[in-house]
Amino acid sequence: MQTKRRFAALVTVFGLALAACSSGASPSPAPSVAPSVAPSTAASEAPSAAPSVAPSATPIPGGLLALVTKAGKIRVSTDPNYAPQSAQKPDGTYEGFDIDVATEIATRMGLKVEFVTPAWDAITAGSWGGRWDMSVGSMTITTVRQKVVDFSPPYYFTPAQMTASKASGITTLDGLAGKTVCAGASTTYYDWLSGTKLDFGTLSPTTTPPAGVKVVTQKTDADCAQLWAAGRNDWQGWLTAGPTVEQAIKQNQPVVKVGDPVYFEPLAVAIDKSGPNDSDFLAKVSQIVKDMHADGTLTKFSMKWYSLDLTQGPTQ
Repeated sequence: MQTKRRFAALVTVFGLALAACSSGASPSPAPSVAPSVAPSTAASEAPSAAPSVAPSATPIPGGLLALVTKAGKIRVSTDPNYAPQSAQKPDGTYEGFDIDVATEIATRMGLKVEFVTPAWDAITAGSWGGRWDMSVGSMTITTVRQKVVDFSPPYYFTPAQMTASKASGITTLDGLAGKTVCAGASTTYYDWLSGTKLDFGTLSPTTTPPAGVKVVTQKTDADCAQLWAAGRNDWQGWLTAGPTVEQAIKQNQPVVKVGDPVYFEPLAVAIDKSGPNDSDFLAKVSQIVKDMHADGTLTKFSMKWYSLDLTQGPTQ
């Protein structure tokens, strides 16, 4: 893990201002940035899409901040089956790292939080139609996604970890050559396995998937291992976030880690570009994320759920 000094430089770069911010009216590939801070010569870890304006005392009329303030709550999309990031409990409430982060953001805005659970491919596609206000669902910042959603600075970073089923007997990445690997639908894991070039700034993968690998998808990442446990054996590998692998191992699912992480992901809050003007809302959320890094709140949540500080980014 990096030092706090390294992350401070990273956040500074995320705050470099561009000429314009999102109007919320139409997709644009050009990222906007977080509330203004001093420039830095440090290299950015990933693309950023926070706004270039500071939150105003009076919300923009008709904008997202005005709407959530009037409603008294933020509707947050999350995954009900992605522990330890997010999981729905038998009583209908939610728990996990992303749940704590979303709840803290809402609390610092003086609002309540309401969780909704749309499919991941609907979240990453944008055009939410006002069904939810933001995603706090461990979404990786990519230049492709920046065309349809705006991003805060990253709130944490996760390793993409390859695994194999115990039944396969596979113990190395090379052992997955020509085999079938499972991933969540519309994830960066699926893209990487399919040969798509991923752009995370300096965290962009330099690795390549095993030769001849075939890919199958499930609705959510965790389904891959849970279906192994239920007796499915039509895929031999699984690619997902490191913490999700650790959770599966804790639950005694038939999973073994294979090799080192294949890449690291910068994960951020996302907001629909096609919705109401989000510039002051995103500026406020981005500042809260930066404050939560600075005051140790994100580190505390990370240690609670992962027993590791994943908020600092990987060592380069």
